[in-house]
Amino acid sequence: MSKMGRIILYEDKNFQGRRYECDSECSDFHAYLSRCNSIRVESGCWVLYERPNYTGYQYVLTRGEYPEYQRWMGLNDRLSSCKMVHFQSSGSQSKIQLYDKADFGGQVFEAMDDCPSVLERFCAREIHSCKVLEGVWVLYEHSNYRGRQYLLEKGEYRKPVDWGAVSPTVQSLRHLSE
Repeated sequence: MSKMGRIILYEDKNFQGRRYECDSECSDFHAYLSRCNSIRVESGCWVLYERPNYTGYQYVLTRGEYPEYQRWMGLNDRLSSCKMVHFQSSGSQSKIQLYDKADFGGQVFEAMDDCPSVLERFCAREIHSCKVLEGVWVLYEHSNYRGRQYLLEKGEYRKPVDWGAVSPTVQSLRHLSE
């Protein structure tokens, strides 16, 4: 039996106004809410998207309360789709390989734990491709887990557009756990 998740999205700050409750993926909840200013994640780990059909900016949220969109590093109050992150039962191992060239070329850097600064840890200014060998990872545009977020599940990503980015700017990363 798969684990269930539950998320409640609210139009206004501090969990006020119209709300939309979700326990599975939803490709477009914008018809129910014109904006989203607060969120309560009751269970599970969720990725929310700015636009319908899981496109646009991504925000990864774990269990907790987010009384205003700045708390989840939102750029604005626009959200339109969401899905729960499904973890593979391969244990708690996480492993990612980062490359400074496209198509897994150039220098390779390997991480098994969170990295608040790619530049300081690996002396790399840009990441052009990566392989998620184990676990689920979030890449961040800026150091210290700030900026645009990109959720990566197990697989190969040959260029930044494969993980939803327009540029190779990845300055921090962290692994997610159940």
